[in-house]
Amino acid sequence: MVLTPRQLFLRHQAQTSDFPLLLEIERAEGIYMYGPDGRRYLDLISGIGVSNVGHRHPRVLAGIQAQLDKYLHLMVYGELVQAVPAQLAEAIHQTLPAHLDSVFFTNSGTEAIEGALKLAKRHTGRTELISCLNAYHGSTHGALSITGSEDFKNSFRPLLPDVRHIRHNDFADLALITERTAAVVIETVQGEAGVRVPSLYYLPALRRRCREVGALLILDEIQCGYGRTGTMWAFEQFGIEPDILVCAKGMGGGMPIGAFISSTEIMSGFKTNPILGHCTTFGGHPVSCAAALATLQVMQDEKLAEGVAAKAARFRAQLRHPAIRAVRGCGLLMAVEFDSFAVLKPIIDHALAHEGVLTDWFLFCDNSLRLAPPLIIKDEEIDEACAALLRAIAHITGR
Repeated sequence: MVLTPRQLFLRHQAQTSDFPLLLEIERAEGIYMYGPDGRRYLDLISGIGVSNVGHRHPRVLAGIQAQLDKYLHLMVYGELVQAVPAQLAEAIHQTLPAHLDSVFFTNSGTEAIEGALKLAKRHTGRTELISCLNAYHGSTHGALSITGSEDFKNSFRPLLPDVRHIRHNDFADLALITERTAAVVIETVQGEAGVRVPSLYYLPALRRRCREVGALLILDEIQCGYGRTGTMWAFEQFGIEPDILVCAKGMGGGMPIGAFISSTEIMSGFKTNPILGHCTTFGGHPVSCAAALATLQVMQDEKLAEGVAAKAARFRAQLRHPAIRAVRGCGLLMAVEFDSFAVLKPIIDHALAHEGVLTDWFLFCDNSLRLAPPLIIKDEEIDEACAALLRAIAHITGR
């Protein structure tokens, strides 16, 4: 008997919950995904902030194919000169403040966080790490240690020692950052907390406090970076610069890649005491880097970040309903708030099953609907998505 992909998925692929979505996808293009029966689904979450240039962008595919015709993996990270990773590192540097000139490629966002934590401890000689309550930084042990939810952490203790949490956007808690602190790790815009945008004064105050005590500032832009908030990097909107920047998700055009970025001076700490202070076998994989370089070029050539504000405003103008309590956001990273998960979950289910629209909620804010569509979404597709969501809300709430 030949098992179907669904049967194989349930029988042999490790599961992350007792209720997987079980939506079977055969192909994807642009902002749409297609099932084996040809049914079309409008993707409003971009694989959780990954497909910023849409699914299978032609230039990304061309970059991948060009690299496939040359070579795949050759050697562990940082030993051989490979053109595409080097070109990608330079292209990323050109989007950043001058001091952020050293890029360390990883396979994912959580791996980039791990590298950033090690780098901060190595550079400062300190051990204390500070992050925010309701922050999400990944699932590996170090990243989980600084994640700000006890529900996600308790089953895996002991985790990293000397971790402290502060309240996001709370000025009083900045006093908890001291000469013991190696680094403060913060999402420039909190994602899984339900898109929490700090005040214009908070991040500059945090930046000043870190400088006062000699702590490094690590900005996690895994979800909010790469044009999603309307600028290439979200920190540009707050008048600050990090000591270490972390990115992933949207940078690969659908391929797995992440990076942590710092100054050559700080990054040089990994070269001695010990040698290979941080290393990876597959980080900076040439095919992923080729996809990422093409993605960056598409974003720049098509000026995708520049169109984000108008597209976000179009969503906001249409998403009006008595059941909607608030719409929060920074660019095309948005949260549509309802009274409770009990109200929201049926809306999400109905939108998928009957409207062909894929949405989601947030790990630490389960009464809010996630909106993070590909940045290439067109006005008429925004109108289509909003009409479908409003029909789903009306059907479930009876209003």
